[in-house]
Amino acid sequence: MLTTGKGRQVCFASGILLLLCASCRSLPPLPPADLSAPGWRVQHGQAVWKPNGHRPELAGELLIATHTNGNYVIEFTKSPFAIVSGYQNADSWRIDFGNGQRTWQGRGHGPRLLSWFELPHVLAGEQPGRAWHFTQTNTTWRLESWRNGEWLEGTFPP
Repeated sequence: MLTTGKGRQVCFASGILLLLCASCRSLPPLPPADLSAPGWRVQHGQAVWKPNGHRPELAGELLIATHTNGNYVIEFTKSPFAIVSGYQNADSWRIDFGNGQRTWQGRGHGPRLLSWFELPHVLAGEQPGRAWHFTQTNTTWRLESWRNGEWLEGTFPP
């Protein structure tokens, strides 16, 4: 049976989701990052996240910390709650949604199909992945997925 382009996308997305779900209990928790240690660059700002075309926008505080070794930490909060927390180190990743209500983790690099794992790369000047469009001005940036309408938009004050 042949599948259409949309059918392949659904199969691919389902496969990624299956891998993410299968990996959520197989690894120990990642150690917390010491953002005051040498090598970390920490950016604080404001962001608006629209998870997909059917869900409402969420506004909050954004923290992105990147280390010279490639590790990074992402936190998107609406005080006093963490909406999204993500972490990437040399060989594993983790992402929590809603104060740990939904958690996924795995080995290797975080899945760049998730905006939270794509954002540190494009902010560092890398080209966005095929599913993403990134624009940046002097004061704002926007990362948008053509797949599902998800987008992130924000600013880091000087």
